[in-house]
Amino acid sequence: KMVDPTLAEMGKNLNEAMKMLEDNQRKVEEENEKKYARKDIPGPLQGSGQDMVSILQLVQNLMHGEEEEETSQSYRLQNVGEQGHMALLGHSLAAYISVLDRERLRKLTTRILSDTTLWLCRLFRYENGSAYYHEDDREGLLKICRLVIHTRYEDYTLEGFNVLYTKQPVIYISSAARTGLGQALCNQLGLPLSCMCRVPCNTMFGSQHQMDVALLDRVIKDDVESGKLPLLLVANAGTPGAGHTDKLGRLKELCEQYKMWLHVEGVNLATLALGYVSSSVLAATKCDSMTLTLGSWLGLPAVPAVTLYRHEDPSLSLAAGLTSSQPVEKLRALPLWLSLQYLGHDGIVERIKHASQLSQRLLENLKNLDFIKTSVEDELSSPVVVFKFFQEYSNRDQTSHAAQASTIQHPIISNERHIYDTFNQWLGEQLAQLVPASGVDVVELEDEGTCVRFSPLMTSAVLGTEIQDIDQLVDCLKMKIPVLTSTLQLREEFEQEVRRTVGLLYIEDLGWPGLGVVRYSYHCDGKNDDKQEKELEKINTELLKKLNELESDLTFSLGPEFGGQKNCVYIGMVTEDLDVSELVETIAATGREIEENSRLLENMTEVVRKGIQEAQLQLQKANEERLLEEGLLRQIPVVGSVLNWFSPFQASPKGRTFNLTAGSLESTESMYISKAQGTGTTPPPTPTSSLAKQRLPGQKAFRRSLRSSDGFSETSSISHCDDLDKMDQRPPTLSPGQEQGPLEVEKPEEQKEVAQAQTDTENIHSDKSPPDCTEVEDQASQR
Repeated sequence: KMVDPTLAEMGKNLNEAMKMLEDNQRKVEEENEKKYARKDIPGPLQGSGQDMVSILQLVQNLMHGEEEEETSQSYRLQNVGEQGHMALLGHSLAAYISVLDRERLRKLTTRILSDTTLWLCRLFRYENGSAYYHEDDREGLLKICRLVIHTRYEDYTLEGFNVLYTKQPVIYISSAARTGLGQALCNQLGLPLSCMCRVPCNTMFGSQHQMDVALLDRVIKDDVESGKLPLLLVANAGTPGAGHTDKLGRLKELCEQYKMWLHVEGVNLATLALGYVSSSVLAATKCDSMTLTLGSWLGLPAVPAVTLYRHEDPSLSLAAGLTSSQPVEKLRALPLWLSLQYLGHDGIVERIKHASQLSQRLLENLKNLDFIKTSVEDELSSPVVVFKFFQEYSNRDQTSHAAQASTIQHPIISNERHIYDTFNQWLGEQLAQLVPASGVDVVELEDEGTCVRFSPLMTSAVLGTEIQDIDQLVDCLKMKIPVLTSTLQLREEFEQEVRRTVGLLYIEDLGWPGLGVVRYSYHCDGKNDDKQEKELEKINTELLKKLNELESDLTFSLGPEFGGQKNCVYIGMVTEDLDVSELVETIAATGREIEENSRLLENMTEVVRKGIQEAQLQLQKANEERLLEEGLLRQIPVVGSVLNWFSPFQASPKGRTFNLTAGSLESTESMYISKAQGTGTTPPPTPTSSLAKQRLPGQKAFRRSLRSSDGFSETSSISHCDDLDKMDQRPPTLSPGQEQGPLEVEKPEEQKEVAQAQTDTENIHSDKSPPDCTEVEDQASQR
């Protein structure tokens, strides 16, 4: 116990002082920490974290986006039903199950993996198979290639690439396979691209998208003779483009002959779950491995793809990565395990069968449509329908056409194919936009070119496609076919009309889906190229604006955003009642009118500039003359005022007026005498397009009456207009009992009003009203 009170007080003060110093130091450290957090840590991570509602709101905004940022293009949303919820639940359960103890986790994953594998093998008729579940649909084929390499090269595990160097492996894929598949396999396996062989498809017999088995046999023999090792063949049960199936039976025999591995993939493998399967697809059950993409077939979101394979050595499967000792990786099958149980056998078969029925419904309707060409391998079982718009030319010899196509591709034929590709690209985009639930898309095929593809197994479960969507798709197609045929027929006429019209330049753009492209050519006056280019852009921009102001059904635009010609007017699709000559004449006349108005404005600007310079010179000259007339004394401020007071100087005002019409300065003496502005000369008429073709009420521009229609024909419409003109020239009809007397003389007040109205009208049309004239006057100032 402290006895001295002074020491006790001193200790107390010391403790308080140290506490204050420590608090200040703590505050400084907290402020520095806050500054560091605000400066270096992103906003959402600052503080004590965000609540669940805010985070989910952020996710929703990222998923759907702000309304003002949404474009006019429609995007497809996946139809996530209850079966989709089961798949999503599987991912959450997989994360939750992964925290179990190791032994319980091993038993659970083994049960899930074995059940799912057994169910898939029974559903798709693939007996005694194993399964590998993977996120990327190409990963299964990659692991199969590694398995085959380990199987065929016994010392690969010890010597690695040395055994591959001594005997180069070869992987065969079809030329109709998906783009980039061979390169992706070589990159992942560490093999050169020379190890990949693309097998051409049939060109003379059979489908154009089936692998040529005879040619493949010759290629394999050549590779064996050159010391290479045929390793694996990738076949298609439904090519990515046209949905055609290779001759799997013959390919399997060929693979057994050369001890090759046969891997099959494609959308047609889904039909193995149906009661009736075509023999071409049923042969896939004898292959060594196949890849199934159940997510798109059954409408299951985020479920893995499955590769079923048969192999007897589990150690090699483990070395290739097809099996894993980690229980967590086996949980990939959990979403499928839940979804397959929820759908059941009937639900799975019903979804695949529904997609096949949609294809058959569309194919039956396409057979009844003219100008539609289909590319179908097997009409009874193919779930993919590929079609295109095509019109035969009657004015061309089909024999010579086929001869040219079989030898060297003729430029005219090449242009026709390019035009058809453009039109089918437009057709596919229109159908996808009008009927988004159909899921149609555009595909590029090697032989057929651009086509429209309907693959319901890949889209119907996701988009919820129904029979009425197919009927709506056919109705839209029927509406677009007449537009395509009429536009294709009128393109040549439009080109000829433009080429023989002065002032217009036809631009050949095979990638434009429409009537054609035209440019108004500017007349050169010795100007530099930059100025000509700017004037050309100005005229064609104004021309496009004028054309869009007309009441017509045509679409005029600047063309595509990328790859289009500059300073051109692009004309879209048209109908058969288009008057091409009137359209071309209107474009030419409107362009001339814009050019003449532009030149008139330039000339008027130059005239006004010269007039102002001349007026300044005349003003200067008038001031000098006034100085000589008044004398020097009158210019002195005080003396001049006194002198003017005793002897006023009378000077007549000498003004000038600038006539815009004549482009000259004129004296205003006549105005002061008559107290009215002179009429001057008559201005030139304003250039107008004299194409105000008389049309019937409600008739659009550039439309001609069809002779086969029930409406007015061209002759009747012209006679009808003549009758209207005659009716306007008849004298007024008298009422009963009224006699026709002499014409009444108007009163003076009425004459003045009529005269004033005529004068105002003349001033408006002649551009000579006082506001249009620039008056420059010099009046004598009286000091």
